[in-house]
Amino acid sequence: MCLTKLGAAFVRSAAYERRFLAKNPWDFSMVVWIPLMTVLIIWWIFSQTQITDLPIGVMDQDSGPIANTAVRYLEASPTLTVRQLYYSDTEAKAAILQRDVYAIVVIPENFSRNILSGRSAPLVLQVNAQYGTHSGIIQTSVQAVAATLSAGVKIERLVKKGMAPAQAAIAYSPIKIQRISLFNEATNYQQFLASTVIPALLHILAMVIGATTIGRELRDKKLGHWYRFINKGHPNLMMTNKITKETMPVLEADKTENHQDFRNKNNVPSQVTGHVSVSILLFGLLGKYFWPTLAFSIWAVLALWLATPQESIAISSLVATYLGLILLMMLSFWLGAIFTLASFSLRMGLSSTAFISAPSYAFAGVTFPYIAISSSAQHWSDALPLTHYLKLHVAQLQMQAPATVSLPIVYGLTIAVIVAMSLTALLTKRALAHPERWGAR
Repeated sequence: MCLTKLGAAFVRSAAYERRFLAKNPWDFSMVVWIPLMTVLIIWWIFSQTQITDLPIGVMDQDSGPIANTAVRYLEASPTLTVRQLYYSDTEAKAAILQRDVYAIVVIPENFSRNILSGRSAPLVLQVNAQYGTHSGIIQTSVQAVAATLSAGVKIERLVKKGMAPAQAAIAYSPIKIQRISLFNEATNYQQFLASTVIPALLHILAMVIGATTIGRELRDKKLGHWYRFINKGHPNLMMTNKITKETMPVLEADKTENHQDFRNKNNVPSQVTGHVSVSILLFGLLGKYFWPTLAFSIWAVLALWLATPQESIAISSLVATYLGLILLMMLSFWLGAIFTLASFSLRMGLSSTAFISAPSYAFAGVTFPYIAISSSAQHWSDALPLTHYLKLHVAQLQMQAPATVSLPIVYGLTIAVIVAMSLTALLTKRALAHPERWGAR
């Protein structure tokens, strides 16, 4: 097959798609505005990089000096804020149910007296564990306050017995934890969640675009028209623009033009006769997905730029991550097309893409540990392309691992894209041979 002919098929297909996007604002928005707004909105949602001032309530049933100190310590914690003091269980429960507060700290009666007399005096924490992140932070912060208060009371008691303050501190807690955070030291939720959620959402949008771009040709019974258009010699673009006022761009500059226009206007599927070239189809599909690929390449740059505003990332890591994200987007396009072509239905294609892409973030091991899920769920996770890209993303941008660590993922995504492209071309050839199945919604 002559490269010139293949290149011409690519250019004609890209021109065909450009004219369609120019005349269909919704499809254009799916490629341009919706992904852009998705990236910016997600980043804005996580613009406050750390969780602070989680509202809690306090029921002080003691009102002693140590109880008052405990309330001050809770208010001084950077992750907590004492929203209100409550005086009845009913009032406190109503506040939790209405989400005015996420936890209630109960200081029981005789709290100060029990501490001063050397008896146990627990703080009671009632936390809304339905919100895992909130409850985890609140429990850690309240525990830290309790430990600080206990240490102060114990050290003060030892000092009164004549022990030096330094010795008293050692005697109270001879074993301490020296905690070293290797990655994301500031517990930056923008880095932890936003930078990984954005590729997941772009993955979903890319699969939807992949399904609709080829699916609308099946739905509108224009797949044969599209193939003849990309397989013609040199199209008359002015004539094509006139035709698109009523139908999809189809160029028939031969003696059958009038007959073909009649078929187009009456929405009759036109069968492609003769040999169908897989190479022409492949380059035509590349042209058809050229504009979405170009647009998502720009959104990938934006996403990576937002993910590394203050990080010193090696160029090799950035390149590996960018290539991985572009390959993920391309694979998403082709997978969406495969599901649609395999079922001969745009509706089934969109349903399949939603079934696979929408929950894929939950299986990726970012928010829930990969090693903690069942073996069958692990197999499903390994089959999802997003899982492998996010491994690359986290390793390169957050853990700053050497780029060579993630190269196998880049190679694997490359192979997957080539296989998906080839399979899409073969399924398109099969679809061209069955015009009676076109038109499914």
